[in-house]
Amino acid sequence: MSANAGAGSLVASSTPEADRPAEGPELRARGEMVLYRLFDVGYEIDLEQAFQLLASSSPERLRPARGEAQAIRIANPPVTVRLGRTSLAVAGLPLELEVSARLFDFGVVSLRARVLAPSPCPWAEFVDWCAAINASPDWAGHFEHWRVGLVDRMRPAINRPAVASVAEDYTVFRLRGLEDGEGRAVPIRALGEQDVAGLLLGERRVLSAATRRDLLSPGFSYYEDDLATMAWNAALVIEPAAEDEDVQYVLEFANAQLLELRYYDALLDAEIPRIYGEIAAARRGLNPFGRRFSRLLGVLQARVADTTEVIERVENSLKVTDDVFLARVYAAALEVFRGPTWRVGIDRKVAILYEAYSMLNAESQAQRAEGLEIAIIALIIGEIVLALLKHR
Repeated sequence: MSANAGAGSLVASSTPEADRPAEGPELRARGEMVLYRLFDVGYEIDLEQAFQLLASSSPERLRPARGEAQAIRIANPPVTVRLGRTSLAVAGLPLELEVSARLFDFGVVSLRARVLAPSPCPWAEFVDWCAAINASPDWAGHFEHWRVGLVDRMRPAINRPAVASVAEDYTVFRLRGLEDGEGRAVPIRALGEQDVAGLLLGERRVLSAATRRDLLSPGFSYYEDDLATMAWNAALVIEPAAEDEDVQYVLEFANAQLLELRYYDALLDAEIPRIYGEIAAARRGLNPFGRRFSRLLGVLQARVADTTEVIERVENSLKVTDDVFLARVYAAALEVFRGPTWRVGIDRKVAILYEAYSMLNAESQAQRAEGLEIAIIALIIGEIVLALLKHR
């Protein structure tokens, strides 16, 4: 969303209004929907090498385009590539798509399919059209096809390539504005909270105010004619300036970070029971010098180090400092996505692995010390025996 320094006023409110005025105009939407599928394809992506490998797709290292973009700190800007235009039939409807991707250095590939909506379109028809397109099972195969092709092209740039079973999907409904049946611009406040809930959550029945408050973020506006509001699986962005995609940029970053948190949470969930099983098996082995845990200690140390390093890199990949508007949007997105909750769970599981490492290391050291004591006692006994034999 546009927000030049010193211009406009910052608003973070509960708009749109909960109830549209009875005498309000028929709302028509002008815009598009962007479907995102995010995949973890490896431990790390060398973005410079990927840039070279994908040269035929006009790669770019885009940053937010707003006037004070220097307030948005990105340690290693992702690579954006255009994968082309294509025609598909989705949910029985012919669609013209623009397909692109964004690559993040922490191993995530975000695929995007941009679909223009019939425009201008009555709001109820727009919601129904979006629901039919978004819910189609056809997308799974299409995104899988695009992912396989892209990963094959950039595989040398991927460190430890492996596609995770965990994936993330998200949809952004991007509108240029609202208008009435005569084509006149309509203020954003004419859009009711239930209208937004119906679009983002797919609910046709009227939701309670408490449910809307729990499932939807507040509406964030910088100018009178823009709006951003989020749910856990979709966002509505109203932005008249077609070139301004800063909010979508931030939301995509937040989704990529969420995917990594989910991936490492699932990885640790599987790792902890396996490690406990290996500890039990190792304890049944015989090794008087405490080396039975050597391999396990190495595995635990590597897992703790990898997880800690990646999570820190993910969380430091984007920081919003001076721009209060984007900072609020980003913080709201992380809150809606339950990012802090995922991070707490990962920290707890890493702590369990670290405690297991400390326990095994202490046990290994104790066994090694015990083995050395036995060896010293054996040597002393040997010396005594030799001395006695010499005096016979």
